[in-house]
Amino acid sequence: MEIRVDESIALRTLEAADAPALFALVDRERAHLRQWLPWLDVNTRVEDSLAFIRDQNARAAIEENVPFSLLHDGELAGVVAYHTIDREQRWCSVGYWIAARLQGRGIVTRAVRALARHAFDVLGMERVELQAATGNDRSRAVAERLGFRAQRTIDQAEWLYDHHVDHVVYVLEREQAR
Repeated sequence: MEIRVDESIALRTLEAADAPALFALVDRERAHLRQWLPWLDVNTRVEDSLAFIRDQNARAAIEENVPFSLLHDGELAGVVAYHTIDREQRWCSVGYWIAARLQGRGIVTRAVRALARHAFDVLGMERVELQAATGNDRSRAVAERLGFRAQRTIDQAEWLYDHHVDHVVYVLEREQAR
């Protein structure tokens, strides 16, 4: 599946063939990503990226989540995903990361806007959630620019290598997105 965001950005379902490029990007961005993502120590080989893609696609097959490659000008620039899809309760959660050199250009904001629209218009969701570490100002700014509202804070939500971080849970409801 592909979601065309604009002339320079596309979201395409991750495929096994993406594993080498995904691993290369993760490996280049390791120090940058380590600030906020807890899984880098288990992704140390191309085979780890391939296992991740296969696992995520198996979950996508049962509509549990859907990972997308974030393509900027045709180049893999990061990942955006529906982390959770709850069709019964009609909500989903999204997450994302992007290469450091591409931050600050609105790429993630446009990609998440497109993913939220897709959630409402195609998947029939009523609510989209997004979590960000309280200290992750860039990620929180994406949510706030798109009209997500901070709903609550989860203390010690995630273990990042040697410390806990708190998360802010942001929510965008269908009526707010209009």
